[in-house]
Amino acid sequence: MKPVWDLARLNYEPMQESDIDEVVALEESVYPYPWSRGNFADSLASGYHAWVLRNQSMQLMGYFLVMQMVDEAHLLNVAVAQEWQGQGLGRFLLNQSVACSRGLGLESMLLEVRPSNTRALELYERYGFEQIGRRKGYYPAGGQQREDAIVMRYML
Repeated sequence: MKPVWDLARLNYEPMQESDIDEVVALEESVYPYPWSRGNFADSLASGYHAWVLRNQSMQLMGYFLVMQMVDEAHLLNVAVAQEWQGQGLGRFLLNQSVACSRGLGLESMLLEVRPSNTRALELYERYGFEQIGRRKGYYPAGGQQREDAIVMRYML
């Protein structure tokens, strides 16, 4: 049975520069082609909306980053630590990214996802994101190959 999270007892707060090393370690543990430390540092320096989720022991459980583009949000990155995947935290972070974007008065949210990332793709589809396009060769893949990205939109 999946745990029922008492979200009021978790720590959800803006990502700080001091979080980046821990965020990069989580990123490297869950993605085959992770963002670099510089990607996260540049995102924070650019004023992107970035949040971390920690348990009561202050262990990093997940994070997301959203970039505001005029009237749209772009969900750049979202991840849940391996040991907490499949327990509703991805949906929680997605809810929070949508709430953040609505709070900014944005009209829609875009994201890209690998077709091979079936768990994320299913989550986004269940949430109500619709496929609106494809970016050919967007992601690096093994052996000098590239993988397309499915572009999805959610109306806020």
